[in-house]
Amino acid sequence: MDHWNIYLSGEIHTDWRDQIERDCKSANLPVSFYAPVTNHEASDDCGVTILGAEPNKFWHDRKGAQMNAIRTRSLLENSDIVIVRFGDKYKQWNAAFDAGLASAMGKPLIIMHGPDNAHALKEVDAAALAVTETVEQIVATLRYVIRGELDMN
Repeated sequence: MDHWNIYLSGEIHTDWRDQIERDCKSANLPVSFYAPVTNHEASDDCGVTILGAEPNKFWHDRKGAQMNAIRTRSLLENSDIVIVRFGDKYKQWNAAFDAGLASAMGKPLIIMHGPDNAHALKEVDAAALAVTETVEQIVATLRYVIRGELDMN
């Protein structure tokens, strides 16, 4: 494959996406990255901002979730690899859903989380082809998968 499309799902409170993009660019890997909308307020309020206000919070959230699903499903379908990052601060139910959806689509999954989440994410990890703890491990995995290069430094 000449070019790889990679979807970056998961927590939005750290710069892990920027780190992966920077390190892959430094490694000169032929990749493009896609992600959900990471502006929390925009993601929550997109439905009511575009389609009209909802007095009931359930329908407010539902409109936003459905609008975000258009983006997520389309980008997941067009991705060669899906990377899902679970952070420590919040429970990322949407990231778990993305991992399940990607798995159902037959997309190769790389999961990233710390050891404290290993038990809670055991089913998600079981669906993954690689479970990592660091950005460096993700980039090394991509380097190996894309180029067959095993960096032993």
